[in-house]
Amino acid sequence: QLVDSGGGLVQPGGSLTPSCAASGFRIDDYAIHWFRQAPGKEREGISCFIAGSNTVHADSVKGRFTISNDNAKNMMYLQMHKLKPEDTGTYYCAAEKLDVCSGIWDAREDEYDYWGQGTQVTVSS
Repeated sequence: QLVDSGGGLVQPGGSLTPSCAASGFRIDDYAIHWFRQAPGKEREGISCFIAGSNTVHADSVKGRFTISNDNAKNMMYLQMHKLKPEDTGTYYCAAEKLDVCSGIWDAREDEYDYWGQGTQVTVSS
């Protein structure tokens, strides 16, 4: 399973690092995707990371968000910087077997092997 945590309230321009913890499988054996869903909007894919392959970010977060991993803890982190009010939403990680990140995301949960429960991020002054 995947467990999302590390969300919270942050001011515009600030930083936050949600985390994604895996159990029952090695997180670095899978592609890890990050999705977010803003209130009243559809869920969107924002980042994809495959250890030893590639990383892709959506244009909306490129240059502000990065992904890091800690294999010893079996965790992935979404490092978010220069946050904007429009980054507000529930953030989810998901895992699937994949060789290369394409930058195209299918937001349906059943397309992935594992899906986190989400963590809330609010960007507001």
